[in-house]
Amino acid sequence: MDLGKTGWLSSLLEESVAAHARAPAPVVAPGLSDSSSGRARARSYLRRMLRASGLLYGTPADGGTPGEGTSPELSSTGAPEEVLFRAVVRTFARMALDIASLAGAPEGPRREQLLLLLAVLTNQLDEAEALQEKVRQGHEVPRKLWGKVEDALERRAMSLAGDPAYGLVLHNGALYADAHMFGRQALDYFARGGLNGEMARRRIDFAARQKALLVEVLTGLACVDRQPTYSARRAILRQVEDLGLPDALESELRTAVRESFDRRHSLSAAVRNVRSVDLRRFILEQTLLASLVDGRRSRGERAFIEQLAQALRVPESTVHQLELEVAEFYAKNRSVVDVFTVSSAANLMGEDMVSSMQNALERNFHRLMQEVRETGELYHLLTKAARRQELTAEERRRMRAQLIDVAKAIPALAIFAAPGGMLLLVALAKVLPFNLLPSSFQDEPEHAPVSPEEDEMVSEGAPSERKAG
Repeated sequence: MDLGKTGWLSSLLEESVAAHARAPAPVVAPGLSDSSSGRARARSYLRRMLRASGLLYGTPADGGTPGEGTSPELSSTGAPEEVLFRAVVRTFARMALDIASLAGAPEGPRREQLLLLLAVLTNQLDEAEALQEKVRQGHEVPRKLWGKVEDALERRAMSLAGDPAYGLVLHNGALYADAHMFGRQALDYFARGGLNGEMARRRIDFAARQKALLVEVLTGLACVDRQPTYSARRAILRQVEDLGLPDALESELRTAVRESFDRRHSLSAAVRNVRSVDLRRFILEQTLLASLVDGRRSRGERAFIEQLAQALRVPESTVHQLELEVAEFYAKNRSVVDVFTVSSAANLMGEDMVSSMQNALERNFHRLMQEVRETGELYHLLTKAARRQELTAEERRRMRAQLIDVAKAIPALAIFAAPGGMLLLVALAKVLPFNLLPSSFQDEPEHAPVSPEEDEMVSEGAPSERKAG
């Protein structure tokens, strides 16, 4: 993804700082007074901000509107996922600047401080330490350091945009985990007056474990109604890779996900170490959102959510409340949520459909041909059509009706009996590695070898005289 020419991040952060200076001061949360500690006020703000901004769902509700004077490169134009990612970075910047204000942090080079926090977000702790030293000394940050953080953010944008229709609805939860971690890093940095590398590493590791747990749960949801196809498995494993987890954790997660493809794991075992109320709500909210994205929720998905709520010890009344909140947010922001689900993976979906149909046809090919041969009139009409002889309107009607009867006789091919289903045979005939017609229907090139199967079909002679009922 091209987020713009070199320097896009510097411009975005500079404009974010300017917009924040013009904006009203963040409001102290109800129940807290102006005499409360800066850390307490910032912590309360962070909890509210994650929900109010939409970051809880991975979609900034009001962070995509650039302020006055925004450069053309940073305006809300471009691919939907690019627009959304810029909105995410703006929202992160605004959140960190509000936290600095509430924590009572002294004035400083806010643009460079935001760059430092984004370096931590992208797990570049060495670069963050180097940035901290530059800020302390009042030196200008080298262009090379800016470039490293820009590149890391662009890679992250590409991975977030890779959620395929047959993979997991992972973007929302992964982005929330990052937003929560980023906010906690900003709170600690501005309240402490500097970066604590050890604490930063702990928060990065916690966010990684949070994402891994979410993958396990969402994989379980994806496997509720059926085993995932090859394309779906490949997509999910690619998503795991794109998360950029520590090597040991990624290896452990990939093993668990592969096992989930073939046998259901215990939900109680998966979430047994979840003790935080916030983390329980997070896992349940993301599962509810994932179940809504395709526009329906199956009986199996509903049962899965009930079991998950029980394993997380979340009361039924709370589950209903979360369902209403998630459904309301999704209804208002569906076009942005869908950026990372359906539209980015139409090709994979088509590939998956063709693969599934191909398997069904290959498994039932000989049975299909047997049904055609036993339907004497249909065999005659198909042969006539294959030889480019003109069919009357009545013959075409009878051929279509009998083709539908043949398709209905084979459950795996029932899709071809649906309205327009016969057109699928025409489309598939152009992409499948075998011909749908028996050999006697085909125009063979000169000296073309005849396979034993085709030879057997031809040698069986004329079909029986049984007509279709």
